[in-house]
Amino acid sequence: MTTLIDTINHGPIRELRLARPPVNALDTELCRALIAAMNQAMADDVQGVVLSGSERVFTGGMDVPCLLRHGEDRQRLMDSWQAFFGAARTLAESRIPVVAALTGHSPAGGCVLALCCDYRVMARSVDPAKPYLIGLNEVQVGLVAPEGIQRLMRRVVGTHRAGVLLAGGQLVSAERALEIGLVDELADGAAAVAAQAIAWLQAQLKLPRQPMLLTRAIARADLHEAMQPQHIQLERFVEAWYSPDAQAALQALAAKLGKA
Repeated sequence: MTTLIDTINHGPIRELRLARPPVNALDTELCRALIAAMNQAMADDVQGVVLSGSERVFTGGMDVPCLLRHGEDRQRLMDSWQAFFGAARTLAESRIPVVAALTGHSPAGGCVLALCCDYRVMARSVDPAKPYLIGLNEVQVGLVAPEGIQRLMRRVVGTHRAGVLLAGGQLVSAERALEIGLVDELADGAAAVAAQAIAWLQAQLKLPRQPMLLTRAIARADLHEAMQPQHIQLERFVEAWYSPDAQAALQALAAKLGKA
């Protein structure tokens, strides 16, 4: 059986490393594996979680070719999106701190997962001409980011800047992401990203535990609210998936990925 998530324990901190080559594309199985891994961490009384990816890519986002293969089977498409939003909600509702260790590119679904975490550490681009990118580029592939997902972006970069980024479907470099508050730290290389994420968690865990956790819960109440079903409106999202604009853009993306 293929392991989709590698588990590495660092004392009371558990690293969950996405492991679905080549780009950790988020299909139904990987999303469900992430939910199960987070639930297991809670059951094991882990005190903090680091969510990491592979060298050069955290996750390429949703597995669009896989989603397109569902064709007109709306229930299968709904199941896939429920798994994704379920994974995001599991991170958002985690009762312990979770740090996103963004080891490389983090577009679309990868950015959503990161925004549901407490803190984000991202790898600096090795080649300035090919920067690591992060953002919600749904518009580029013919999709509309639900209100709840837009709220996630607003809470970290502000309302105006979020609107500009979202409406333009923009991806920004790791360096720009740090400037606008989309990520909290940069690091050199995947190993350093994970190490800095662990170091941040270790500092949190030295604080008086209950005051830290209760204060954190208050600070993240808006995030919990954003991920409620009424702000995602999944049925409307799935309906929009089948619009001509969306299908044309998604098919073009799938063709481009097939040539990569």
